[in-house]
Amino acid sequence: MNRKIYLDNAATTKVKKEVIEEMKSYFDEMYGNPSSGIYELGRRSKEAVENARKTVADFINADEKELYFTAGGSESDNWAIKGVAFANKDKGNHIITTKIEHHAVLHTCEYLEKFGFETTYLDVDEYGMIDLEQLKSSIKPETILISIMYANNEIGTIQPIEKIGEIAKEHNIIFHTDAVQALGAVRIDVKKQHIDLMSMSAHKLGGPKGIGGMYIRKGIKIDNLIHGGGQERGKRAGTEGVQNIVGFGKAVELASKNFEQYVSKLTETRNKLMEGIKNNIPDVVLNGHPTMRLPNNVNFSYQYVEGESILLLLDMDGIAASSGSACTSGSLDPSHVLLATGLDHGTAHGSIRFTISEETTDEDINFVIETMKNIIEKLRAISPLKKNM
Repeated sequence: MNRKIYLDNAATTKVKKEVIEEMKSYFDEMYGNPSSGIYELGRRSKEAVENARKTVADFINADEKELYFTAGGSESDNWAIKGVAFANKDKGNHIITTKIEHHAVLHTCEYLEKFGFETTYLDVDEYGMIDLEQLKSSIKPETILISIMYANNEIGTIQPIEKIGEIAKEHNIIFHTDAVQALGAVRIDVKKQHIDLMSMSAHKLGGPKGIGGMYIRKGIKIDNLIHGGGQERGKRAGTEGVQNIVGFGKAVELASKNFEQYVSKLTETRNKLMEGIKNNIPDVVLNGHPTMRLPNNVNFSYQYVEGESILLLLDMDGIAASSGSACTSGSLDPSHVLLATGLDHGTAHGSIRFTISEETTDEDINFVIETMKNIIEKLRAISPLKKNM
């Protein structure tokens, strides 16, 4: 079978043709170092970097001087949390985050605990949503940072970011959000939503891998990430990857065009897949909020079967997806996100995440629904878990 259906866009997206075309000339024609600004090649590279910076900044309603380029989302998360913690340790040592953050946030907080910092990990409800009252009650005089992701990478739940920002502002606490999955999928306004720092990544919205960004609101006290040069206004040394920055800017430019129509189309396709699975396969659990979720995210747990087995059979039919179980990475534990929502280990192990793109067709959706129906029936027929029920 030649059919190939890629439904793992939360892991990475295909680089758009327009992005590739925009990047090409910065490999062998306009290859100058942006810091070599006296001659033409250097000036043109510098101009390209600053044009991309303005494009990304405008998209999130930030000033271009508040946008810094990084190597990606994980680097941005690390920088935001470590940078704020060490720069503000004279004010306090307490950080608030959630139990469903990306490991780039969770492991960074764990690292900081070795240096005397304290972290509160907020619970989430069955939909993966935080409780704003628990957030308020967790605030201490020593709290210096709140880091809560905009939208979850596994279950797609979108947090009440503006309300979180208001709480942080009211208590004079710095607010960071990991918006890696949200950029290009939801409308972000860092000013309106009272966001102080925000992590981004290009390869989640049709841009190249290895390039991301961090918004740092003017006036935020944060340690420099990399020492050694004057790039990124002295905060992150190292010669800029001009071609990747240009690609990031182009991807954001494309995302900004017909944005509402794009999100509406994704949502329509997502809902068709969600309804098709619910109506054709019994004993399934929708993971994440039913409506306050990313427009491209569909995550279900299929009872009595293992996610890894589903993935293998999907791959045989040319369908790429991902599992909420970490077994493929050598761990027997299911996703920390799914466990935090209250799922038992067995149900969490049977989860599959589909993340669609604008290229996903109705024909693709129909094929996936029918394929999943057949796969689940086949696996349940031989499942010892089903037999024991």
